[in-house]
Amino acid sequence: MKLSKLALLGTGALAATAYAQEKPNILYIMCDDLGYADIGCYGQQYIATPNLDRLASQGMRFTQAYCGSPVSAPSRASFMTGQHTGHTHVRGNKEYWSANNMVNIGSCRDYARVGQEPYDTAHVIIPEIMKDNGYATGMFGKWAGGYEGSISTPKTRGIDEYYGYICQFQAHLYYPNFLNRYSKKAGDTDVRRIELTQNTQHAMYGADYLNRTQYSSDLIHQEALKWLDDRKAGEPFIGIFTYTLPHAELLQPEDSILLAYKGHFCQEKSFGGDQGSRYNPTDIAHAQFAAMVTRLDAQVGQIMDKLDEKGLADNTLVIFTSDNGPHAEGGADQSFFNTEQLLQGLKRNTHEGGIRIPFIARWPGKIKPGTVSDLMFAFYDLMPTFCDVAGIKNYEEKYRNPRLENDYFDGISIYPTLTGEGEQVMHDHLYWEFHETNMIGVRKGNWKLVVKNGNCQLFDLATDLHEDHDLSASYPEVVKELKNIIKQEHTESNLFKVTLPN
Repeated sequence: MKLSKLALLGTGALAATAYAQEKPNILYIMCDDLGYADIGCYGQQYIATPNLDRLASQGMRFTQAYCGSPVSAPSRASFMTGQHTGHTHVRGNKEYWSANNMVNIGSCRDYARVGQEPYDTAHVIIPEIMKDNGYATGMFGKWAGGYEGSISTPKTRGIDEYYGYICQFQAHLYYPNFLNRYSKKAGDTDVRRIELTQNTQHAMYGADYLNRTQYSSDLIHQEALKWLDDRKAGEPFIGIFTYTLPHAELLQPEDSILLAYKGHFCQEKSFGGDQGSRYNPTDIAHAQFAAMVTRLDAQVGQIMDKLDEKGLADNTLVIFTSDNGPHAEGGADQSFFNTEQLLQGLKRNTHEGGIRIPFIARWPGKIKPGTVSDLMFAFYDLMPTFCDVAGIKNYEEKYRNPRLENDYFDGISIYPTLTGEGEQVMHDHLYWEFHETNMIGVRKGNWKLVVKNGNCQLFDLATDLHEDHDLSASYPEVVKELKNIIKQEHTESNLFKVTLPN
């Protein structure tokens, strides 16, 4: 990817003088479908998020951070691979489950094999790099980087301990039939299923579903806390917590968090359910969504408390973000909560609402508390950033696969912005493509090109953040320049095809 300043000087060039002797820990918390304005420090007025607001006050809040893709699996792939979706192999939610291949699980029927398109094993991913450099690696939540038994599972990609959903479609049920586990410590030879035996006594849809009690979000969070409890000072770790809240379905335990919202909204919304998508019905969609965000916030607070308890907080970079923009699935109602409607578009859309995300970073002693940054960056910048944090020099040279004609690394480290150490190299442009809605997005400075079905619209985000006024006819030379960027950045994919502009 073209840079507007100096070429990237070799990630980790700052390491010799900038890092303490003890390698820093990294804790990356990426939730699911949380919109830019869904938490208090980004303007949310109806939902309580005291812990995330505290995290922002203790660290840096970014206002122009972008995910890797407007939908789950490719966005996670962009983070893991350090590649944008014009280069990375996984660019969509290609599923590997079939109604023709079912098994009994308790009293229920479920798919015999589940999961998504595997990451390309010829290209390195973040946990492999960190593991290779002495880091313990744990991941808890969604995997979405390969189906069960595939060439790309937590077992094969540098992860020591994993618990969660191998398949993101399975995560549509918050009270699922099973979760997946891989534990190197326990001697697991492969990723295995853990049946949730109380859940499988009851139906997967309808009234009996509400008798299930094993709530996946809580189970995953407790396993993540147990893993953190085993961490020790002087033994560096990276935790990748890909939590499922607040993605649909909109259901959760009827505890104090839900009761704080139930019956308290002047407008409520009913959702009749979608059995094919595994979204159970609810009569209180607004209360459910708000409570799920507050539940997520409480989990972040417990993670922060655990780091304090273990004496690890000062040496741990904590990042909180979302995998893409907000959804309108399972009864979710973004028009109700995002009253200012600052950004156009939702999940699956390359307008700002689908790709601009909340992003908070805290690192005591390194990041100045209470700061706000307008740095423009995307998920594929986190691989070089984590390498800089860990003191890993020249990661591209070290991990580029010589057998590939082009093994792309698209990221630029944001370490200088986080710490104030060194000069921040800037992107010339950012790039997204998504086959399902046949959309492409390019941002260069304040210019934003949105392409749908090959048709171009041009927006000036400095004066039109909501992307209402198409300026393509007035600035054809800018359109031409951004179309040339698409030609430069797009590589063909047999699995995930988009229509390029003429």
